[in-house]
Amino acid sequence: MKAVITRIKAEDKQTTGELKLYNDDDKKILTVKTLELAWLNNQKGKSCIPVGNYNVITRKSAKYGSHFHILDVPGRDYILIHGGNFHYQIKGCVLVGDKLADINGDGYQDVTNSVATLKKLLKLAPNGFTLTVENKKQAPKDAE
Repeated sequence: MKAVITRIKAEDKQTTGELKLYNDDDKKILTVKTLELAWLNNQKGKSCIPVGNYNVITRKSAKYGSHFHILDVPGRDYILIHGGNFHYQIKGCVLVGDKLADINGDGYQDVTNSVATLKKLLKLAPNGFTLTVENKKQAPKDAE
């Protein structure tokens, strides 16, 4: 299986995007919203991870229950895909949800239904996946 996170909107505190999961036949089987920290030069605990390709495995912990672990992130460790709704719940990890909405009224988009969305992702990819993280490609100026 493979997944692609496309970062769509970068802000001062956070980055929103989409994760698309594909089966082994390269058919898209799920699309979810993502929430990460802003890009701050890959600073540990303060930044989203660099664009690139990663292996992702399933993991369990007392704090997050079942979730995913993104492996071999340069200069970082324990980068997870776990449940949560708000940018201040992230220390470099990725949150997933079914929609983006300003749940707490702070002016930033949050992910909704995160725990249910994570469970759906875990059910579809119980052995993990390869992950590509990319930034949204900008249209050429003459295409606008």
